[in-house]
Amino acid sequence: MGGDTGFDVCNPSNNVVIYVCVKCSEVTLVWLVLFNWFYKRENVDCIMDNVSEVTVFTLSGLNYTVEHRLTLFSLALMWYLLILLVNVALIVIIIQDKNLHEPMYIFLCNLCINGLYGTAGFYPKFLLDLLSPHVISYAACLLQGFVIHSSTCSDFSILALMAYDRYVAICQPLVYHLVMTKQRITIFVFFSWLLPLYCMLMNTVSILGSKLCGSHINKLYCINWMVSQIACSVPKANSIIAYFNIMFYFGHAVFIFWSYMYLIKSCLISKENMGKFLQTCVPHLVSLSTFTFTVLLDLMYIRFGLSDLSQSLQNFMSIEFLLIPPVMNPLIYGFKLTKIRNKILDPFNFNAEFG
Repeated sequence: MGGDTGFDVCNPSNNVVIYVCVKCSEVTLVWLVLFNWFYKRENVDCIMDNVSEVTVFTLSGLNYTVEHRLTLFSLALMWYLLILLVNVALIVIIIQDKNLHEPMYIFLCNLCINGLYGTAGFYPKFLLDLLSPHVISYAACLLQGFVIHSSTCSDFSILALMAYDRYVAICQPLVYHLVMTKQRITIFVFFSWLLPLYCMLMNTVSILGSKLCGSHINKLYCINWMVSQIACSVPKANSIIAYFNIMFYFGHAVFIFWSYMYLIKSCLISKENMGKFLQTCVPHLVSLSTFTFTVLLDLMYIRFGLSDLSQSLQNFMSIEFLLIPPVMNPLIYGFKLTKIRNKILDPFNFNAEFG
């Protein structure tokens, strides 16, 4: 460029080329600035186009030998079959027996249905991963995250309804049937499913279209938070919706705590209420405590990581809420609630009489 001297070519990577001029005229400097800006932007666009074409994610946590994978497959399959058996059995018992068509049992039936829904989002894919490469498509990843997230939130909603039902039954028994009408129960159940599905749908939709800067998810299964972490930039809408959902379900926790404060206060001054509390509220408290503890363990694992622990223990902590509550809930309610227990034991009593 005429008398301009001192051009250097700086190529720190294969994707960026920067021209530097030591002694240049003003026109040349302007030209170089424009050239560098255009060239770098062109390369960045090219890089981003390549990044956004990620269609398959790799999952982690299954670095086991073939023998260990087969053992895990057998155990996971038996556990999933147990989940199906105990939940379907309780659902069928409640649906068939008209004497169990009461608010508490209707909520319990929905809790079991939700357990089947949530585990269906994990176990079939997990069993497949134990026999094949641990990968998942982008669409399937978002679907799995949506199912697991919405199931977890729906569990909280149903448990909150069960706490409210026990509060009205014990603290306000005279107006129980006026408050817990069939129409109101239908509305409660409808929104206990609709709100979690809507909240998680908005959370999932807010991730769609994000450019991804990676394809590895450090977990046994997909969740929206992990997908957002490998995005080149987390959409603001996703962060806002995520915090809204957290506060919304924190409100559920406060409501449950408030309900049980009044329940305990009422039971302390009445032996009759104490009997009702021990009969119907203890199973709910056990289910609520177990579910909350397992979910908090998973949240701690996601947010803070526990690299000092073995991979197997990390895996257990991340799926504990998909292992214990789906089996514990129907078993606790099935053996603690008198009506359900009698219904389960009826066939055995019949065989004993005619044996």
